[in-house]
Amino acid sequence: MDAAGSKAAVAVHNHADKDTFLREVYPLRKPAVLKGIYLGACTSKWTVDYLSSAGGSQEVKVHVASVPQMDFINKNFNYRTLPFDVFVKRAAEATHAEYFISEDEKYYLRSLGVDPRKDAADITKQFPSLADDINIPAFFDKEQFFSSVFRISSAGLQLWTHYDVMDNLLIQVTGSKQVVLFSPRDAPYLYLTGDKSEVLDLDTPDLEKYPLFAKAQRYECQLEPGDVLFIPALWFHNTVAKVFGVGVNVFWKHLPADCYNTTDTYGNKDPIAASRAMQILDRALKALDDLPDEYRDFYARRMVLRIQSKSYSKHYK
Repeated sequence: MDAAGSKAAVAVHNHADKDTFLREVYPLRKPAVLKGIYLGACTSKWTVDYLSSAGGSQEVKVHVASVPQMDFINKNFNYRTLPFDVFVKRAAEATHAEYFISEDEKYYLRSLGVDPRKDAADITKQFPSLADDINIPAFFDKEQFFSSVFRISSAGLQLWTHYDVMDNLLIQVTGSKQVVLFSPRDAPYLYLTGDKSEVLDLDTPDLEKYPLFAKAQRYECQLEPGDVLFIPALWFHNTVAKVFGVGVNVFWKHLPADCYNTTDTYGNKDPIAASRAMQILDRALKALDDLPDEYRDFYARRMVLRIQSKSYSKHYK
């Protein structure tokens, strides 16, 4: 079957600086590829050998999958712990002499905080020797900083489609990556379970199972070494590592700090007000269970009309 309906290229800005970002990119609330940003020595230094040596043998928790298309909803991967230097070398290999599942298994690291239950990822704390090599663009105030996430992927690995609740920059340090994004407005077409889409194969989706997916507009870009992708909060994104690659995601709080769940260490828990509203809606829908089918249908439709009458979309472009 064909992929999602229409396609659009993500806007590209050359020689972007903070002023350009804040004036021309950020107010649009759309993804943008930023080129020509000085990222430091990481773009030349972060080879497999250098990462292995500088990162050392500290243990990291990684995803290991027997197939390249990872599915977080159905968990078609395993979590395993490896020394960082061993992980990097394995992730860079096409086939492995040592492996957990199969000799062509794929690896993915999403770095965690010192205590993942309480701490967000911070490359300056987990990988201080490597943090000195990267210059993170200062496009937001220091007090807005939430996390800096180290990401390393085997060639061909595809990350599931999901959204985050904070704005972020995806810095592609080495390797190339294909990114597909969908607007928050297309949420009704993405068959969501929590913050993740059930549709795994974006290029040849099963439109008999997911017919509404054909209505979703797909935004695309390919990140090359040194590129930075701005991903606004709530924009769905899916990535495919074309080759072994290393990136750093930087998240920041663009809403007032008290809007966010204080137990969120990943940046993917809905804001407190949104979470409360969803809980209220769930209770309201459950209350309708006491009525016959035709009444449930009628009052559920009235609830939808009330939500639509708020016309939030007229304030969002």
